[in-house]
Amino acid sequence: MVKFEWNEEKAIKNIKKHGVSFEEASSVFYDDFAVQFYDKEHSELDEDRFLLLGLSNHSRLLMVCHCEKLSGEVLRIISARKATNNEKKFYKGGLK
Repeated sequence: MVKFEWNEEKAIKNIKKHGVSFEEASSVFYDDFAVQFYDKEHSELDEDRFLLLGLSNHSRLLMVCHCEKLSGEVLRIISARKATNNEKKFYKGGLK
């Protein structure tokens, strides 16, 4: 079973800035149609970062930035926001 973790202070700031809780963001990982991207721009030598685009349990399309720890057993959520219009089109198959 996958465990989720995050920085509580950052989680509060994320709600204020983007209106998305990390609890809701964690539900995106259970979307069978979610699409994951490697985030080369924000990855570091000791930490690969990923972006996950998918539907939350509140039926909102979200973009979730995260990293994997312990061979993927722990997912650390870094940030989450509502998807842009282009991201929505991509998710629905409108952009190829």
